[in-house]
Amino acid sequence: MTIWFKPFTVDDLNLRGKYTLSDHLGITFTDVEDNALTAIMPVTSYIKQPLGIVHGGANVVFAETVASTAANAVVDIERFYCVGLEINANHIRPAREGVLKAVTRPIHIGRTTQVWHIDIYNDEGKQTCVSRMTASVIAR
Repeated sequence: MTIWFKPFTVDDLNLRGKYTLSDHLGITFTDVEDNALTAIMPVTSYIKQPLGIVHGGANVVFAETVASTAANAVVDIERFYCVGLEINANHIRPAREGVLKAVTRPIHIGRTTQVWHIDIYNDEGKQTCVSRMTASVIAR
């Protein structure tokens, strides 16, 4: 059974992020499952720190983008919206090139808060970052 408030496609999600930070970083949604969203982000010079590896902040932007999008997809956006309240990340291994993939799944979907788990992987399927985001559900 799906957790999403209403049906949507990856095209809907990618259109929603047009002309935003996620668009600038090349974040693209690639898959919608009943309880998960997946997106990719290319490793470019724009997301690297001076040592030539992905900046930890870029991982956090990626994680929050995917989790915030998921958080908003489980509520009636005519009545509510969700914003990040807290996020943490553990950077497990560096990424220097390729494409990163993030998968988010809910830990808790409540009336006023949601908690999302995000795993980020490199091209080889090795985990590069794990993150958790708490979202606040706000009435419009």
